[in-house]
Amino acid sequence: MEADASVDMFSKVLENQLLQTTKLVEEHLDSEIQKLDQMDEDELERLKEKRLEALRKAQQQKQEWLSKGHGEYREIPSERDFFQEVKESKKVVCHFYRDSAFRCKILDRHLAILSKKHLETKFLKLNVEKAPFLCERLRIKVIPTLALVKDGKTQDYVVGFTDLGNTDDFTTESLEWRLGCSDILNYSGNLMEPPFQNQKKFGTNFTKLEKKTIRGKKYDSDSDDD
Repeated sequence: MEADASVDMFSKVLENQLLQTTKLVEEHLDSEIQKLDQMDEDELERLKEKRLEALRKAQQQKQEWLSKGHGEYREIPSERDFFQEVKESKKVVCHFYRDSAFRCKILDRHLAILSKKHLETKFLKLNVEKAPFLCERLRIKVIPTLALVKDGKTQDYVVGFTDLGNTDDFTTESLEWRLGCSDILNYSGNLMEPPFQNQKKFGTNFTKLEKKTIRGKKYDSDSDDD
């Protein structure tokens, strides 16, 4: 009987919470409707124009990004092109790859998806063999490495797959989350909750990469370091 009473009491508390939430939502909607009802034609016209202007600006911004090569995952032929690309775009992700590194091909698939989803960010790839000066300047030793460039300056790196759950089977969202942690793209999820943290086979700890020492000889494959 006590158990039944507890369940009944819990059900009533839950029902009461739901009713209170519903009431708050209804009150908010009523308030918004009342505001609209009280607006005169001039105010409604100004509101409409304001929203149309916001849409126009958003469309202009989209076209500007597309004109600068956003919206697709592109390979650039040389390090000289790298400097030009990062100069003209506020947010850039550049994948430093090598043909023989299979993990670079894994990254390619995810980056191609994200380039279409996040027009605010430019996604590039550059063969390390064609960029010896740049790799030395950025201290890129482990392949694959993603250089995250904001306002023309390299702010952060994603080296190998350690920050992506430490697995080759990481999801696109895991990479999206990691890039969101560096504010190199607009991540809509919760940055405090890595997508892989509840999956036992993946690592649960994320440590942001500072300017850490990168192991290995020149252009080590990250898979060789595991």
